[in-house]
Amino acid sequence: MDPVSNPFAPGAGSPPPELAGRDVLIDSATVAIERLLRGRPAKSQMLIGLRGVGKTVLLDRLVEIAERRGVVAIRVEAPEGRSLPALLAPQLRLALLRISRGDRAKDRAVRALRALAGFAGALKVKYGDIEVGVDYEPEPGLADNGDLDHDLSALFEVAGEAAKEEGTALILFVDELQYVAEDQLAALIMALHRCAQRSLPVAMFGAGLPQLPGQLGRAKSYAERLFEFPVVGPLDPAAAADAIRKPIAAESTRIDDAAVARIVEVTQGYPYFLQEWGQQTWNVADGSPITAEDVERATPLAVATLDESFFRVRFDRLSPAERRYLRAMAALGPGPHRSGDIADALGRKVTSLAPMRASLIAKGMIWSPEHGDTAFTVPLFDEFMRRVMPGDTWRTES
Repeated sequence: MDPVSNPFAPGAGSPPPELAGRDVLIDSATVAIERLLRGRPAKSQMLIGLRGVGKTVLLDRLVEIAERRGVVAIRVEAPEGRSLPALLAPQLRLALLRISRGDRAKDRAVRALRALAGFAGALKVKYGDIEVGVDYEPEPGLADNGDLDHDLSALFEVAGEAAKEEGTALILFVDELQYVAEDQLAALIMALHRCAQRSLPVAMFGAGLPQLPGQLGRAKSYAERLFEFPVVGPLDPAAAADAIRKPIAAESTRIDDAAVARIVEVTQGYPYFLQEWGQQTWNVADGSPITAEDVERATPLAVATLDESFFRVRFDRLSPAERRYLRAMAALGPGPHRSGDIADALGRKVTSLAPMRASLIAKGMIWSPEHGDTAFTVPLFDEFMRRVMPGDTWRTES
C-alpha cells in the first residue's frame, strides 16, 4: 500500500482522520458554548482521561467550534514548572487586543489591558516567569495587589465585562491542567466562580489526567459544582471499528472484518493505539482488502514504535527507583493495585514508599482511583514495563 496515502495519524494531539465516538462530548460542549454566547449560565468542563484517549484532540476541536461561533478563545498547555500567570498573561493580552479592535467594547477592553499590566507587574516578584507586553499603563488599584486570588478574579471580571459588551464570550482552553499547582488552581477556580456569579461570559474547558477532579476539589470544595467532568475513555467496539474502517474506505480501499476486529482487540479501543495499528497495518499490506494477516505482521512494528516513542518518553523521565516501583506494579498486572501489594512486591513498607508514590503522581505516571489504590495513567504501560525490564533482576538492582 502507498505510504503517502496512509490516512492514519498517530502523534501527540494529531487529529485523527475519523473522530469517532465523541459526538456526545462535543455536542455537550457546543451547547455550553452557545449558552455563554447568549448570555445564559453554562458550566465549565474538564475532560478527564488517561494518556492516549484523545483529550488534546477533543480540546482542539472545541477551540475550532468556539472560534467559528465568534468566541474569543485562549488556548494554552500547562507544562510542569510553569506558573499559571505566566501561561495566561500573554494569551489574555492577545484576546483583549482582539476585543479592543471592536467599536462596542473598546474602552472596556483597554481597561482590561490596564488591569493586565497591573496584574503582571504586581505578581512579577512572586512569579518570575511572567513575560507579557504592556500596551497601557496600569490603573492603580485594579488587579495589582500582588495577591493571585484577588488579582486574577479582578482581571477576569474586567475581561469578562469587555467580552460581554462586545457580544462575545471569553473561554480558556487549558491542556494538561493537572500540572498547575493547587494554590494557583484555587485562584483560577475563584476567578471563574466570580465571573459566574456576575453572569459574565467567561468559562474554561480543561483537559487532564484522572487525578484532576481530586486536585480541583482540594483546591476549592465547590469546584464539583462549578465544573462538569466528562470522562474520555477508550472507544466502544463500534466506534473503534469506525475509526479504522472509515479512513480506509475514504481511500477507496477495504479492510476485512476480521482485521478490524483484531485491531480493536489488541488496542483495547484506545484512540492513539488505533492510529498506530492503523498506520502500520496499512504500510505492511500488499493491497486491498487489508487482512487479519496484515494486522499480525504489523503488530510487532506497532509495539516497537510505541516502545520507542509513546512509552519511552515517559520511561526516560523516571529515576531508577521510580522505574522499579512501576515494574512492581506491572508484575501485578494492569491494575489498579493496592499500595500494600506494591510494597510487598518491592519488599518495602508502604510508608517508606509514600514519597515515591507522590512523586510519580506529580509526574502524571500514576493516579489513585480509590484511597489506597494505584493505577497507571498510561494504557498498556504494564506490558511495556515487562518488556523493557524483563525477568526478575529489577528486584535486586540498586
